[in-house]
Amino acid sequence: MKNYIDGEWVDSSSGEFLEKVNPSTGKVLEKFPSATKEDVSRAIDAAESAFERWNSIGSSKRSRILLKAEELIRIDRKELEKILVLENGKVPVQAQEEVDGVLDQIRYYAGFERKITGDVVEGDSEKRLILQYKVPYGVVAALTPWNFPAAMVARKIAPALLTGNTVVLKPSSDTPMSAEWIVRKFIEAGVPKGAINFVTGKGSTIGDHLVSHRKVSLVTMTGSTGTGQRIMEIASANMAKLVLELGGKAPFIVWEDADISNALKSLVWAKFWNGGQSCIAAERLYVHEKIYDSFVRKFTSATRKIRVGDPMTSDLGPLINGKALETTSRFVREASDSGMKTLTGGKQPELEGDFRSGYFFLPTILEGAAQDSPIFQEEIFGPVLGIQKVSDLEETLKKANDSRYGLASYLFTESNSVVFEAAEKISFGELYVNMPGPESSQGYHTGFRLTGQGGEGSRYGIEEYVKLKNIYVNYSREELHIQSVREDLF
Repeated sequence: MKNYIDGEWVDSSSGEFLEKVNPSTGKVLEKFPSATKEDVSRAIDAAESAFERWNSIGSSKRSRILLKAEELIRIDRKELEKILVLENGKVPVQAQEEVDGVLDQIRYYAGFERKITGDVVEGDSEKRLILQYKVPYGVVAALTPWNFPAAMVARKIAPALLTGNTVVLKPSSDTPMSAEWIVRKFIEAGVPKGAINFVTGKGSTIGDHLVSHRKVSLVTMTGSTGTGQRIMEIASANMAKLVLELGGKAPFIVWEDADISNALKSLVWAKFWNGGQSCIAAERLYVHEKIYDSFVRKFTSATRKIRVGDPMTSDLGPLINGKALETTSRFVREASDSGMKTLTGGKQPELEGDFRSGYFFLPTILEGAAQDSPIFQEEIFGPVLGIQKVSDLEETLKKANDSRYGLASYLFTESNSVVFEAAEKISFGELYVNMPGPESSQGYHTGFRLTGQGGEGSRYGIEEYVKLKNIYVNYSREELHIQSVREDLF
């Protein structure tokens, strides 16, 4: 692997490398450059130099380049799916779904050619106009996460490039391989020198330098709330625009009149998709008391049947690294110590061969969690779910809203009145009614509270990458009479 800076594939200027470990086996999978601050500065300078040229070619040509990249990815998609299984531990069907998302995102954003419009506003007097049109920010710093390392790259660089911005992309050190693969396809499609740059390394080494650089005008990042807060702090010196998708703690509400089969299948997806390593993962389950015993019994039975191990032959792969495994284990251990009941799971599986060293954890259901417990308040980001019994809708919605985060939420009911009351009172950027996720390209993926600011997807998401410029025009041939300026001065 190499960095891509100013049109060239290069090693780190320090000559140092980092190791990417296969989470399924704990063995080294690949080495990648440990970029320096000097490398990042060169990438930013290259992006700045390329900006005017890239912006001037127009959105139609940029759209054609995006569509060519989509075609190239689609032709070789099996390669990307294999990388996702190896570096992320995804099971094949979920790797396929993620690549589907990559292709859909690029096609969707490419379709905005010639569709980003402004306004012509009447001036304050005759023969005066205000022209309002949208222009790109300039250099965009894009920081992508490890849980959906291909989809998030597409969701950031496609709208940034389509709108005329140039990009410096830094992927998570846990998943650099899929990001590099996608960047190569964009370059092959015709993205010119400097318009896209790619640097790998530790966030603690180069992340702060990237987002605080005076030439970076917009920072888009998906990751932890703590990292987002750090970016807000250090990017403020340059007043960079921020688009941040951070933590989540999604409530999953199953009401007394829910379609049980639909709710069960959706919950298995919402909790255990990608091993629970998703910002929209169901992290708190609220079940109406009238169906609680039956629902929990059926859900526990289904959860016990989930196969954990080798991603190629299982339903659930590993957590991303040893730290994630330890964090998940600690949550369960402390929950058990506090008196919660483990209905299933709660430990690592016993696997054979190389997979014995992988970062696997069994799907876990915990009963008896209090509303103020870490299980119901802190983001777990693993295959662990706490359950509560509820009865009153208003109180349930209050519990659902009792979170520092506000990204996704789920509701299962056949009652229109319950749906509309929840829609009015639920304080989350997304509410999925009688269905699981994930979000669609045409939906605005956004959250409240500590989940971040701004959003991605839809026309609202693409407009995050442009700013409004105002031109005041006087086209009258009459001499101006400015009341506050004395005429005898001239």
